[in-house]
Amino acid sequence: MPTIWFMIVAVMVAMYVLLDGFDIGAGAVHLLIAKNDAERRTILRAIGPVWDGNEVWLLAAGGTLYFAFPLLYASSFSGFYLPLTMVLWLLMLRGIGIEFRSHLSVGLWTSFFDVIFSVASILLAIFFGAALGNVVRGVPLNADGYFFEPLWTNFRAGTTNGILDWYTVIIGVVALVTLVVHGSLYLATKTEAELNARTRRIAFFLWPVQVLLTIVSLAATMFVRPGILTNFSNWPIGYLIPIVVAGSLVYLLVAQRQKNDKGAFLASCGYIVGMLVGAAFALYPNVLPASTDPNYSLTISNTATGAHGMQVGLVWWGIGMVLAAVYFVFIYRMFRGKVRVEEGAGGHGY
Repeated sequence: MPTIWFMIVAVMVAMYVLLDGFDIGAGAVHLLIAKNDAERRTILRAIGPVWDGNEVWLLAAGGTLYFAFPLLYASSFSGFYLPLTMVLWLLMLRGIGIEFRSHLSVGLWTSFFDVIFSVASILLAIFFGAALGNVVRGVPLNADGYFFEPLWTNFRAGTTNGILDWYTVIIGVVALVTLVVHGSLYLATKTEAELNARTRRIAFFLWPVQVLLTIVSLAATMFVRPGILTNFSNWPIGYLIPIVVAGSLVYLLVAQRQKNDKGAFLASCGYIVGMLVGAAFALYPNVLPASTDPNYSLTISNTATGAHGMQVGLVWWGIGMVLAAVYFVFIYRMFRGKVRVEEGAGGHGY
């Protein structure tokens, strides 16, 4: 049962990255590709009906983590208190930037909130990547399962880690480029004319950067965690994961050359899922490795809640996921197709 819940948490995180990832990416390129107010409103209308719903998956992932692995939840939320507070502020600033720009007719304030939305999106992508880097690299856990990390120490990936070091910065850059590509490809499916062409150019230009960063991040991960590929040797089926990642990158390029926007976006989804599944597969059964002493690592065994609670929770989680799936299918079908500046968008005044 703990293994099942480990996979459930991984699915919840992947859903959040896939869905909120494209509107974070759209925010990151918002100022770069939109040349006037009409184009900025078009970008906001492309994500307007869904961006706040997408963020629910982050809450759902946190709630699932709290239920299934309470010690992990307690340890990580105390140890990562500072970056979590920063992420909370960035999430609020994104919402403020999106909503407030449409309530003020003064051009200066509209531009100000556009900048807030874009900068908050860029920093969120980097911090989410750095968070994943911390989990993969390990944190300075002590014997009672708790730790504290400052924002940075000496930028070395050792036993006295900070949130930011050379490795987590690399993973943060990987996340930023990945989500920029993801968001650009989503916008390509929702926009037309010159705005559509600019989003395609951004994704096409960043494709070789994404490939290079994927290779660099793999090499850096193997350097920081030499035993990271152990699970792949124990269960060779795991080698399908890098095949999926590589295949997604290849098809992403092919689809872009064919101007197949939906195909390219789905390839980006495949890449993200492959990378996240690969990280989860490599870490298992660890949920938070220790950089100090491997015996202090938090695993699915020493952090899991009771067996009865997991069994009952699985039933209610299944019901909740069915309802969530119905809602998201309804929303995405209702707002499918291209967006234009003269159209409405889910009650938002963009």
